[in-house]
Amino acid sequence: LSMCSKLCYAIGGAPNQVAGSAASFFLQIYLLDIAHITPFHASLVLFIGKASGAVTDPVAGFFISKSRWTKIGRLMPWVLACTPFTIVSYFFMWYLPPFLSGRLAWYLTFHCLFQALTTLFQVPYSALTMFLSTDQKDRDSATAYRMTMEVLGTLIGAALQGQIVASAHVSPHCTVNPSLNTTDSWHDTPSIPDPSDPLSHQAKVYMIAAGVIAGVYLLGIVVLFLGVKERDDPYALNSDRAIPFCKGLALTMKHGPYVKLTASFLLISTAVQLEQGNFVLFCTHAAGLRNHFQYLVVTILVSAVVSVPFWQKFLQRFGKKRAACGISWMIPFAVMLVTIPNLILAYFVAFISGLSIAASLLLPWSMLPDVVDNFRLQNPHGKGHETIFYSSYVFFTKMSAGIGLGISAAGLEFTGYKPGICRQSDDVILTLKLLIGAVPAILILLGLFVLIFYPITEESRKETKLALEELR
Repeated sequence: LSMCSKLCYAIGGAPNQVAGSAASFFLQIYLLDIAHITPFHASLVLFIGKASGAVTDPVAGFFISKSRWTKIGRLMPWVLACTPFTIVSYFFMWYLPPFLSGRLAWYLTFHCLFQALTTLFQVPYSALTMFLSTDQKDRDSATAYRMTMEVLGTLIGAALQGQIVASAHVSPHCTVNPSLNTTDSWHDTPSIPDPSDPLSHQAKVYMIAAGVIAGVYLLGIVVLFLGVKERDDPYALNSDRAIPFCKGLALTMKHGPYVKLTASFLLISTAVQLEQGNFVLFCTHAAGLRNHFQYLVVTILVSAVVSVPFWQKFLQRFGKKRAACGISWMIPFAVMLVTIPNLILAYFVAFISGLSIAASLLLPWSMLPDVVDNFRLQNPHGKGHETIFYSSYVFFTKMSAGIGLGISAAGLEFTGYKPGICRQSDDVILTLKLLIGAVPAILILLGLFVLIFYPITEESRKETKLALEELR
């Protein structure tokens, strides 16, 4: 597999991460402080949107598994067809409608559409890994290219969004030292006026950011289409039949390595989503870093980008299960940031968190092809199961992330979060600290504990490779 093909494949997945990163870091604070919907309604938007994307995963897997081969492949037509609709839904997800009463329905509709459409892109795109090459090293290398570019896309999305919209969240009034202010008005004075007008400055900067990121989609999809050639199933015989979707789903749910891998990274990805979804809120309201959040986000993602090649070398030399230990590095430093909110410490925590996030992004997508190969060896005369594995994996991780984000936003509602004010109550600050520190730490430790029982080792991978070559 040529370097050019790997690079084009990697660039094709970057736009989804650019948009997803902007939404992960900024959608919750946008809904609360710009759109001025209640935290409970924001939790509904976040949870139902993620759930709609999750439900779309098995549906997409069902239809894609029944797709016929075309001149450009079986998966590529799906990637191309959903992109224009994804761009439109993404833009309107950041548009501030002039009415107040229907904003919940507006954001719920377009967030659900965006999540569903990105699923229709992500399932065939991620399954495409299995149809680039038959060689495990080639696929691992392509996955490393993809993860590097996707983390870079995450960086670009957060950096673009952060730099463009930063002025929408900065108020000179909130820079007053609260210890010198003895009145209660500092708590209740809105730092951001209600931007009911879609032409307000706050609304404009968010629409500009949405337009810029929507343009990135077009560039990525053109590069993917021109630079990647999809290959037909290299192990399939003419006599082989596609596994029916429901039967294939039942078989995957009984496949031990897949269940353990999914359960582990379901917990870990939920922890990462909680960190992303609440980090800007934490910096703004709990850590006194209102004017630094965009730079901290960039630090996290730069660290993640530069560390992906390191993790790729590490897992090649020491194995994939050992590389998973790097995910736990963020725990002690995140706890320190929560207990000692210091600017220098915050940047150090951001750097370490980036290392851990890179490992959490690279490993599941590097390990999933091994699980698919293992399943293929046990079911040698079936085909079309790749999309079932990828769609159901994304289903579980999205659903868990949606539940986590929904519960976190509902927790802010319960503790009395007030949109647009300079300082939140002590209960809200405590909730944000728990959502950044304790809760992700527990989820990561549970996920790593489950991963201990993951049975595929480096030795078994080599045995599976030899057996599949013999089968071929």
